[in-house]
Amino acid sequence: MINREETTEALIKNVTCQQQGSDFVLNWHWGQDVPCVYVHKSLFGAPFDVSLIEAHEWKLYTREEYKVHKGLCEKADGIGRYTYRIFPCRLENGKPILLVPQGDAHVIHVSTGKAKIYYSFKRSGSWFRKQQALQIRIFSEIPIAKDVLCYVKKEGSPPAHKDDGMQYPFIRDLAPGVNLLPEIEVRKTDVIRLFFTDGKKYGEMYELIPE
Repeated sequence: MINREETTEALIKNVTCQQQGSDFVLNWHWGQDVPCVYVHKSLFGAPFDVSLIEAHEWKLYTREEYKVHKGLCEKADGIGRYTYRIFPCRLENGKPILLVPQGDAHVIHVSTGKAKIYYSFKRSGSWFRKQQALQIRIFSEIPIAKDVLCYVKKEGSPPAHKDDGMQYPFIRDLAPGVNLLPEIEVRKTDVIRLFFTDGKKYGEMYELIPE
């Protein structure tokens, strides 16, 4: 268990990230009397409660290490977005006490590139029938939660955005590789497109590419 206490001082701030090949370097401003920090890394958007973090999830990083390496060097761990929280410490009997600051000056979100999501549609059935079976094929580089994507059906022309037609949610998460969704019944004149449920949020994490 890591001992901690709250602080009103912004002892860690101006956190920045610079890409260096397949790695990236985090830099920040140290408070004058801060000897070391505890660093926590999590997936972007994941819930965070400092009281629930296990000891092995923290990385202790000293001011001396920071000077030698000119920052905190991290490997780009796959494709996606991550959140780094850098907590200052004070020493008590030679042991670090984690200080929990107010606000988000000690927090930075890091992107390691966009994961590509490819999709295509396959229709089957006679052209003389009004209804046809349609199957959506998706290839993803990484796992995708079911609430990231939706598909939109519109008669006569392609949907321009997720609210331009009848919107349908995905019923299961997508695994890396090829995903074949259950067939759905559509009219011959229906046009289907895939969209992000939140374009601003997920557009920074994934690239949606029609095949």
